[in-house]
Amino acid sequence: MSTAVSDGTTRAVVVDDSRFMRTLIRTLLEDSAVEVVAEAGNGSEAIEVVSEHQPDVVTMDIEMPEMNGLDAVEGIMERCPTPVLMLSAHAEEDADVTFEALDRGAVDFVTKPGGEVTSEMPRVKRELVEKLRSAAAVDLSKTRGRSRPSTTSRQRAKPASKPSKPTSADSLPEGSTLIVGASTGGPNVVERVLATLPADAGLRVLVIQHMPKGFTKRFSTRLDARCEYEVKEATDGERIGPGQIRVAPGGSHLLVTGDRAGQLRLALSDDDPLHGVKPAIDLTMASAAETVKKPLAGVLLTGMGRDGVDGMTRISRAGGYTVAQDEKTSAIFGMPKRAIEAGCVDAIAPDGSITEEALRGLTS
Repeated sequence: MSTAVSDGTTRAVVVDDSRFMRTLIRTLLEDSAVEVVAEAGNGSEAIEVVSEHQPDVVTMDIEMPEMNGLDAVEGIMERCPTPVLMLSAHAEEDADVTFEALDRGAVDFVTKPGGEVTSEMPRVKRELVEKLRSAAAVDLSKTRGRSRPSTTSRQRAKPASKPSKPTSADSLPEGSTLIVGASTGGPNVVERVLATLPADAGLRVLVIQHMPKGFTKRFSTRLDARCEYEVKEATDGERIGPGQIRVAPGGSHLLVTGDRAGQLRLALSDDDPLHGVKPAIDLTMASAAETVKKPLAGVLLTGMGRDGVDGMTRISRAGGYTVAQDEKTSAIFGMPKRAIEAGCVDAIAPDGSITEEALRGLTS
């Protein structure tokens, strides 16, 4: 894996078949003190350039001649494992390809800058640089070729004040609610967590994954195909009941505004980003802590920054149960670490044990 130069500068390789786009991305990155050490015009060149320069991170276009971005990601992961940030066109039809790139080893994605200089360019630049630095911080040894963690490797964040009970869906109180938050490195972990939720548990589940507008709908479809619950992108004003999962739409905050007759009422907010993100985990968790009347659990997965720390704190103060992904299996142990340091986490668990731990907390 690559290492940053001694002064801490992030070193990047830019891959795109358009010379104009390579120049634009280079300019945006170098204006933010990111060193672009090389460029490549197709996937084959990318593999060679990355092997030669050993950067900290790669920005990768998807559609290119000779070898596309998907095959290039695979080649880089086989020959010289390096965090790859995909640049995806802002269109729903490109979402499938983008998620396939994540399946092949890319760590995150960002929507591709437009060619025109507009008032949106500062926001585009900020998002690109933040995503790139976050991707560069990913430890690939924790995301590639890892077997499913044993459920016996769970560790406690603090002495248990609640008795440990066997995990049983039958013993879950009706109307139990689970809130799952994740950022960089999260999509595949979220899939694994939700895939292990037993259908008879009848949970009401909300997922907040930091993801651009236009991609959360496809993410919801992927999740729906991988778990026993009904998964959809959340809509404003809807109500959800047991066995249903809703994903916060990119570009909107997701709030819980009511809990009546076993159903949660949801609302979408267009308020400003919080912690630079929209949707924000904190807002969903905080609204759930204030509103949900039945047992509540919060889960905070891999990601950089501190989104989710306040939300987990509020869930804990409201009597809910909180679980953080452990350092060993987190691509970026940022958000979970800060929540643990804040003292609001009941249990720390590897990704393969998070579902079991959350269910145990809900039955306590």
